[in-house]
Amino acid sequence: MSVDGWHTLLVLGGIRSGKSEFAESLVADAPTVRYVATAPAGDPEDTEWAVRLAAHRARRPGSWGTEETATDPGRLAEVIAAAGPNDTLLVDDLGGWVTVLLDPAHQPADDTATIAELATAVRASPARLVLVSPEVGLSLVPTTPLGRAFTDALGATNRAVADACDAVALVVAGQTAWLKPTTAAPPAPTSPATAPTSFDAAASAAPAPADPGTAVDLGARDVALPEVLTPTAAPVPAPTTSGGPGSADWAAPTMALPMIATGLVIQPGMELPMPDDYTGPQAVDRLATLDVPGAGLGVLEQVVGFAAATQGTSTPRPWDSVRVLLIRGEHAGGASAGAAPGESARRASQARAGRGALARLAAENGASLQVVEAPASAPIEDGPALSAEEVDAALRYGWRLAEQAADAGVHLLVLAACGAGADAAAAAVLAATAGAEPPAVLGRVVTEQGEFDDNAWMVRCAAVRDALHRTRRSAREAKDVLAELGGGDIALATGVLLGATARRLPVLLDGPVGTAAGMVSRDLAGQARHWCLLPDHGGRPGVRLAADVLGLTPLVDLRLDLGEGAGALAALPLLRSALTLAATLPAHPSLGGALDDTDTEDTTDEPDFAEPEPAGPGPTATWSDAAGPGPATTGSDQVAAPGRRAD
Repeated sequence: MSVDGWHTLLVLGGIRSGKSEFAESLVADAPTVRYVATAPAGDPEDTEWAVRLAAHRARRPGSWGTEETATDPGRLAEVIAAAGPNDTLLVDDLGGWVTVLLDPAHQPADDTATIAELATAVRASPARLVLVSPEVGLSLVPTTPLGRAFTDALGATNRAVADACDAVALVVAGQTAWLKPTTAAPPAPTSPATAPTSFDAAASAAPAPADPGTAVDLGARDVALPEVLTPTAAPVPAPTTSGGPGSADWAAPTMALPMIATGLVIQPGMELPMPDDYTGPQAVDRLATLDVPGAGLGVLEQVVGFAAATQGTSTPRPWDSVRVLLIRGEHAGGASAGAAPGESARRASQARAGRGALARLAAENGASLQVVEAPASAPIEDGPALSAEEVDAALRYGWRLAEQAADAGVHLLVLAACGAGADAAAAAVLAATAGAEPPAVLGRVVTEQGEFDDNAWMVRCAAVRDALHRTRRSAREAKDVLAELGGGDIALATGVLLGATARRLPVLLDGPVGTAAGMVSRDLAGQARHWCLLPDHGGRPGVRLAADVLGLTPLVDLRLDLGEGAGALAALPLLRSALTLAATLPAHPSLGGALDDTDTEDTTDEPDFAEPEPAGPGPTATWSDAAGPGPATTGSDQVAAPGRRAD
């Protein structure tokens, strides 16, 4: 329930502003909630008031307990003071409490002292506490003595409680503005000579990546984002030669975009965009009308529906601008048992140099590649993986990476990851968020020689078990899970998913880090999972479980194990092919589609297409009207597309 590490929160708002719904959303995932109702019963003949109270009761889950404090103004402070560190309280609202306080039945009394007692109880409370209160200070001064007494007392109460709380939010027309703590002012500009470069991707002229143990402030707004690299496909050697691929593995890198200072605060209950509810089903329905000889696209219809919903059109286009984000994060302790020292650093350097499975597949798909170094994570069996400040910084940094991609015109993100102990950290997150047993979601350890290391697997299981035991009494809120168990790579990936959702940018998940980030992101913004697509589960039990919880259906069952992200890139051409067919095929003639040219004009015995010339040195001619990226037809030879005559 805690928001950005705060455990006491005051939610202010006007009448019908949505303040109660917002407060309820903050505690919705708590195991138990005690709802403290302060409003008096009211006049039995006031049916409108009774309907309001009934609506509030109907919204509460059946597992919540209710405590009434309307009979005694001092009872509220007693309830708050008696709550323990494992309790979650929702007080709704202080306006009702002030009404009881001013009731003649409780007068004469020292109202100021009673308000001070309430503020003292809030300040000293170890419980997770959310208080709701109406903000009436923006209206006109009441014309009656009783109205003025109420606004004065409520204003004094709000000020005292706001001072005692860790955080204060104001809800206006369903939109939340955070009043306390205020966003820190941006740091003074840094000269180029002193600007941090620890997170710049290594290119030929770029600085070397930061050592995983180096502490770097990801949240600082002057930290440069990693450079975006554009892999090029390696030339395939001719069968008669023995030479290897050419040495030019990369085109000139695209420089990272300038950083944008957003003053971002990532918190539970964020309202982010949802994909279009109508265009997805419309696109799938349209597939039944296409002129295809068989039954259609099968399970790939899901891809068409997903692309249509995320693009907001019933005729989605194939993703022609793709970026791969490779997040490297190291986990110390038992989580990394069996991992070869320096292996993840080698993989990251390999990707930067345009080698390895991930970079080669990115090149084949025409995708850009960005290598991101996440903060190193401490042993989870001994203590938190990250501090709360590091979690916030990693979330904001990941959000900025997604914003940068969207600003660059990227249409699809592919989330990739590498790092010692990442699988175990993801298993710990799944166990904490989905209630799974660690051995059931932690994949076996494979050595560099391709053999299973069951001893290392048992050490990893023990580390996850000990971490879960250590945190058994801790809050299971999103940021707490990231700090205690997830670490830097999963926190950064979570920020990417949230930022992509905010910018309406779809994401391909592929592996435990991405799906663990999906599990955490749903508690910060439930809309995030609807912008994710899972091409393949890769045979990983944890990915299967997360997919089931998130409602993501894997499209294929290739069981590739080429590293997180490579499986998604391997499946991407198939997904693009489905979108190309859905976008370009006409309707069947029986449903009003146009007849082919051969059905109306071709009455000769000539072949329907020209035979292409045998391939020789130099560029190969391509279909002159083929859809998708590729070189234009070269020379004077024109090759007709299938079904069309060459003139």
